[in-house]
Amino acid sequence: MNCMKSVIRGVARVPPALTRAVHSGIRSSSSAASKAEPDERPMTAEEVFAREERYGAHNYHPLPVALERGEGVHMWDLEGRRYFDFLSAFSSVNQGHCHPKIISALTAQASRLTLTSRAFYNDILGAYEQFITSLFGYDKVLPMNTGVEGGETACKLARKWAYTVKGVPKYEAKIVFAVGNYWGRTMAAISSSAERSILDGFGPYMPGFELVPYNDIATLEKALEDPNVAAFMVEPIQGDAGVVVPDAGYLTKVRELCTKHNVLFIADEVQTGLARTGRRLAVDHEAVRPDLVVLGKALSGGVYPVSAVLCDDEVMLTIKPGEYGSTYGGNPLACRVAIAALEVLEEENLAENADRMGQILRAELNKLPREIVSGVRGKGLLNAIIINETQDYDAWRVCLRLRDNGLLAKPTLHGDIIRLAPPLIIKEDEVRECVDIISRTVMSF
Repeated sequence: MNCMKSVIRGVARVPPALTRAVHSGIRSSSSAASKAEPDERPMTAEEVFAREERYGAHNYHPLPVALERGEGVHMWDLEGRRYFDFLSAFSSVNQGHCHPKIISALTAQASRLTLTSRAFYNDILGAYEQFITSLFGYDKVLPMNTGVEGGETACKLARKWAYTVKGVPKYEAKIVFAVGNYWGRTMAAISSSAERSILDGFGPYMPGFELVPYNDIATLEKALEDPNVAAFMVEPIQGDAGVVVPDAGYLTKVRELCTKHNVLFIADEVQTGLARTGRRLAVDHEAVRPDLVVLGKALSGGVYPVSAVLCDDEVMLTIKPGEYGSTYGGNPLACRVAIAALEVLEEENLAENADRMGQILRAELNKLPREIVSGVRGKGLLNAIIINETQDYDAWRVCLRLRDNGLLAKPTLHGDIIRLAPPLIIKEDEVRECVDIISRTVMSF
């Protein structure tokens, strides 16, 4: 009893100012803020920025806007200002913010069963596995949580296959990547990068990873002639590199070379997949079938971390019980949400809409003055403009002014390129309104 009193006394000694800050920070709507107690007040954007600066790691450089709500293609900040979202959480909210079907699936499952671990069976994992493998046409799926975990899983499967099926000498397997790739920040993911800002300070790096230029078939073929190569992992369109679209036929030739040299073709579709580029998968533009497909981001509609690796039995069944796993991978909540998210993509024909709206968007963006916007590229609703930076303006300042005009976007890893990727539910009148915002912003410079 004395211990309990001590705990209660300890809680009571929490400074009131800190309590107010915590409660004011977790309010989720302006309506809640308006009902604050007299001694409390809604936080300002500056206070939100300062609190993150004080208590959070400094590993991001966010655009200065404090958001509190999202619906469809829009988000609202603490002051109630509405913005078009042209980043979609790096293509995680393809279905739009807080899609009612996905939120309904989330809340219904969350009140029933969220996590069992894979120590036991549950009633929804198998249904999800059957649904997603049937939709994409693969024998098996290995469910994980984040996109980078999906990439790691694909690399492990490729190495295991190389040793048990291809006959590569033990621990000599190699995986080839394209320069400009980006699939996360784990030690393996950064080891496949050529970006100094990603690599510096984190060595030594993963052995057995090699790089070839993106969109260079001749160099790729030379690399794949090495009998110890297990796989070539590539983004069909390089997102963080600046929405770099390869030549027509590149993916077809990649498929042919991988087949010729008995190398696994791994398609990193975490950002390009799930209708983003105007097809269910970006590889569908050339009707090629990779050996492994990595999915993430929009696999949950942006409401929960869900990723997956799809492949056939020859590859998947090389990993045996106890050799790989994840406590949260394939949990009931994730499975229910992923089914709903995939159903929305299909039922609302979002790939077709992305294709149509993307054509309109690029046609209008190509009218921008070339002395400021030197290039436009993309497929579907994964697009980018290249800013011809000067002393007077750069991509960051353009994004700040876009924010002021009601549209949120962000430069890619290459600072002169702004990615433009709205939710796939966007309508033509909204696309044209956004083009007007972008045009007015660019012309203001």
